[in-house]
Amino acid sequence: MKIHQALNEPLPGVIRAKGHFWVATRPDWVAEFSLAGALSTVKPLGKWWATIPEERWPDHAQALEYIRNHWQEPFGDRRQELVFIGAGIDWPRLKAQLDGCLAPVESSDGLAGFAGADDPFPLWRDAREAA
Repeated sequence: MKIHQALNEPLPGVIRAKGHFWVATRPDWVAEFSLAGALSTVKPLGKWWATIPEERWPDHAQALEYIRNHWQEPFGDRRQELVFIGAGIDWPRLKAQLDGCLAPVESSDGLAGFAGADDPFPLWRDAREAA
């Protein structure tokens, strides 16, 4: 199952959800998911630190500690962090639905193999690209 399908499928018992994740076809972008009642959105939140040259990282100790604590080779700080709140949530079903979206990385080229994969999201550009 694709992530856009999983997030648009009925999520029985889920009242609110929020968080961020990464999409294999857009490895530079942090995607944000928000659900409140029947309204849901997926939009770009920014770029992963893994895509930013280290000389442009913040020099604040707390920010660097955050980056290092969330760093895992070979993908850097890219990760999924989603929170679901509700009543009577079928947790095994929800977990299976989301786990079905995970992309297998089986080769040494990592995400390069997903470059031509189906991508249902609209074009995301940062402000520099839009000018």
